[in-house]
Amino acid sequence: MPDESAMRRRDLPGLVIVYTGKGKGKTTAALGLAFRALGSNRKVAIVQFIKGKWKTGERKFAETLPGLTFLVMGEGFTWDSDDLSRDKLAAEKAWAASEQMILAGDHDIVILDEITYAINYGFIPVERVTQTLMARPEKVHVVVTGRDAPEEVVELADLVTEMTPVRHPYDRGVPAQLGIDF
Repeated sequence: MPDESAMRRRDLPGLVIVYTGKGKGKTTAALGLAFRALGSNRKVAIVQFIKGKWKTGERKFAETLPGLTFLVMGEGFTWDSDDLSRDKLAAEKAWAASEQMILAGDHDIVILDEITYAINYGFIPVERVTQTLMARPEKVHVVVTGRDAPEEVVELADLVTEMTPVRHPYDRGVPAQLGIDF
């Protein structure tokens, strides 16, 4: 294991990290990474592409944290939408903000929470995402979350974790819980 000074180096290259799969925990993993980074005096941006209607626990807490840019830009869960054009516009705005933050290099880490849905619905071309990931400043880490991560994103990622469901309380009729699921 490297010594502590080597582990704290800021001159290492930025990574592309993907949390995907059908299991729970993708956003939770990204938020844990953000919390760890903020505790190490890193500047973090989180852009939520889907969530928007609920005032989630992470959203309330994020408002209190220095060094964190937290943008909730979605219109709610797309599969519940009655106006996909509104959802597409929200995704395009979220991507424009994300792309600007990634390329500016002002944040050490940019988390694109649930962007895979926006890509898979055709709201954001995967080519634009991969081009931006490849053009990002060398030290910027980008985290991509959501089910069914596009193969193009997976291929260029440095770290990919697929969450696999084994058991979930929802399968037994237990609804989402405050502080656990939102």
